[in-house]
Amino acid sequence: MMKLIRVFLLPLFMLLLFNVVPAQTNIGKISGTVLDDTKKPLDGATVILLATKDSSVVSTQLVNPDGGFVFKNIKDNTYLIKATYIGYKTYLSDPVIVSRLKPVNLPPFILSLAGKKLNEVAITAQKSYVQQKIDRTVVNVGALISNTGANALEVLAKTPGVQVDADGNITFKGKSGVMVMIDDKPTYLSAANLATYLRSLPSSSLDQIELMDNPPAKYDAAGNAGVINIKTKKNTTRGFNAVVSANYALGFYGRTDESINMNYRVDKINIFANLAYNKQKTFRRLEIDRDYFDANGDRTSSLKDISYFRPSGNNTNIKAGMDYYSSSKTTWGVVFTGEISRDHDSSPVYSLLYGKSGGLDSTINTLNTSTNKFDSKGINLNYTHKFDSTGRTLTFDLDYIHNAAGSNQMFVNNTFLPDGTLTNSQTLTDNLPSTINIYSAKADYTRPLKGKAKLEAGVKSSYVSTDNAANYFNVIDNVSTIDYNNTNRFLYKENINAAYVNFNKTLGRFSLQTGLRAENTNGSGHQLGNAQKADSSFVKHYTNLFPTAYFSYNLDTAGHNVLAMSYGRRIGRPSYGSLNPFTFFVDKFTYFSGNPFLKSQFTDNYKLAYSYRSLFTVALTYNYTTDVQGETIHNSNNVFISTQGNIGRRKTINLSANTNFQPAKWWSVNLYAEVYKNTYQGAFYTGYLNQSQYTFSGNGNNQFTLSKTWSAELSGFYDSGGTYGQFVTLPKGMLNAAIQKKILNNKGSIKLNARDIFHTFRPSGTITNIVGANATFHNFLDTRVATLAFTYSFGKLTNTPQKRDTGGAESEQGRAH
Repeated sequence: MMKLIRVFLLPLFMLLLFNVVPAQTNIGKISGTVLDDTKKPLDGATVILLATKDSSVVSTQLVNPDGGFVFKNIKDNTYLIKATYIGYKTYLSDPVIVSRLKPVNLPPFILSLAGKKLNEVAITAQKSYVQQKIDRTVVNVGALISNTGANALEVLAKTPGVQVDADGNITFKGKSGVMVMIDDKPTYLSAANLATYLRSLPSSSLDQIELMDNPPAKYDAAGNAGVINIKTKKNTTRGFNAVVSANYALGFYGRTDESINMNYRVDKINIFANLAYNKQKTFRRLEIDRDYFDANGDRTSSLKDISYFRPSGNNTNIKAGMDYYSSSKTTWGVVFTGEISRDHDSSPVYSLLYGKSGGLDSTINTLNTSTNKFDSKGINLNYTHKFDSTGRTLTFDLDYIHNAAGSNQMFVNNTFLPDGTLTNSQTLTDNLPSTINIYSAKADYTRPLKGKAKLEAGVKSSYVSTDNAANYFNVIDNVSTIDYNNTNRFLYKENINAAYVNFNKTLGRFSLQTGLRAENTNGSGHQLGNAQKADSSFVKHYTNLFPTAYFSYNLDTAGHNVLAMSYGRRIGRPSYGSLNPFTFFVDKFTYFSGNPFLKSQFTDNYKLAYSYRSLFTVALTYNYTTDVQGETIHNSNNVFISTQGNIGRRKTINLSANTNFQPAKWWSVNLYAEVYKNTYQGAFYTGYLNQSQYTFSGNGNNQFTLSKTWSAELSGFYDSGGTYGQFVTLPKGMLNAAIQKKILNNKGSIKLNARDIFHTFRPSGTITNIVGANATFHNFLDTRVATLAFTYSFGKLTNTPQKRDTGGAESEQGRAH
């Protein structure tokens, strides 16, 4: 049925485009573009056609994404044109004489920022928190003062439609498998390392977050739930500029973050560097209650696990590079990235085992200590050439990234009788080294065509090589012997070749964008044997096509009311770590294990949306996923083993709404709400999984301007709980507040932020469909945190054009598990 719908929709879009638009006649016409003072299009600016005689309004419209506008069906007369955009000065044209015999093509309207300079610091209007575009939602991080002092993961947790669980796993609109990118580049990190990296990335270095539930063909097809692109701050102003930030946060423990963002532009060279350091210690308490049953359903025993996690460590991040403008049309660039992370964790687990009658049978105390390190370094070489002023552009990117991780763990397990008698003691140690090398090359070409059309095409090739080892040792009387049952080494290599073409065109009120991406995947895994286990290996080759289509129609001539439809197909490839068959111990009753037989999942995304001037948007989406990947729990001899598995299929229907409004001049509000239903069906450990549930989720924030130097914010979110494979979650929420004072002639600011004021963010729920057992879990997290932050900026503020985002390894980074 879904294939028939897809086959029908694409021709329908084309039919509507080329048959519904009325034929053009030789009538009066005025066209032009609206740009900012850096010559970039002001997408969403308003242009008003006025009669010169009495200044009456003849027509109003919003400019296109490329900044262009066209007034048609105009009578011979003399007109004025006014252009407006929030935060910019109003532009009023000279008189324009219209004759049907000759269309008028005006020079670009250049709008300047509406602020005035005070001691060389530009004071401009505050950006809207959320901005809607045809293929994405843009969130301006700096618009929320409660983001000050937070890290990137905490910023994501407050972003409309995004949720972050207790382990740092990210879901978008109720779906897991989202691809997280930094400046259009993949992160090449495991889920755990990605969470660690985002926690170490201060919000002061972030500019925008782009949310794409149906990304265009230009992006890698990976990312089942779409793409979240985190854009960091860039500065290409002439001279030297810098922003420094420091904050201290107090939760269960204290933590600090410091960062500096520097830029120096002179003549044809632009040099930039972002440095960040944080030192933190956090806390988490996890309780898991399990009941075990026999074949008749009678309870045989129960277990209560109480785990304490107190990870402490420090992270250093660096991003530095140089752009060389060899001519007005050509730019060469190099970017270095690096991360150094060191942490230590002492995670004791206290397990209480009860017998059939409910009496205490034994107590198991587990001391789990680990030291971990992660080092990442990468280099990107990029080239951009603009052939002419029409926008015809060619870009190249070469990327190399090397990740090296290591972990040393000691697992001491002691069992006691109820009277305290020690009955058994076990000591296990491990060493887990891991390396990942990623190579990527891509080229993109953009060519504007006549009649408001544009063609984009590109190719990409990537190669990934991973080497992971797990060396386990049993320790008896201080003598270590190899544990061959768990010792392992896994090698994995993967090559992906891709090509895409994308075409968009505007005709009157209609806009169409279609694209097709082809990806060829070649992978091989080799599990090395040992003295007790033989080698094993696998090879896979497959090629897939990923079509995308966007269609929009302006319901009025001004373009205030827009109806849009879209379709896209996505793939979720297994992460490199999920394919690794290693075993990781939490305690005697809980293991984590990889799955070398994990298959890719495929998702078809359908969307219907209505928006009004980017102030209000409502959308209905439907997603159908096959071979759904997700965490699965199965019971083996009363031991819970967690692994990534293919659950079956998932259907998700989502109704969402987002709005921005101002109840008063000093008060602005953004609200986002969604209701979605996840339905999971497929073969499972228990025979067949079939469960579904409706979920309500909402985000809201209020911005208050108290005076010229004082501002405040109140924000929060609520989630009613839902079903995610085997897991059914309970309601949770969070309330945040912040206040800000600008100081030092508005060059600096002091902000106080209180997060999770009532400590209501406690992810909990049940685990269903476990053979011979059931389980519930409860988390107590270190989320109630108060942060005092200081930010100071200095340097010149002469605007110059901003270079493009660079990087070509869009999907590989997020799979480096």
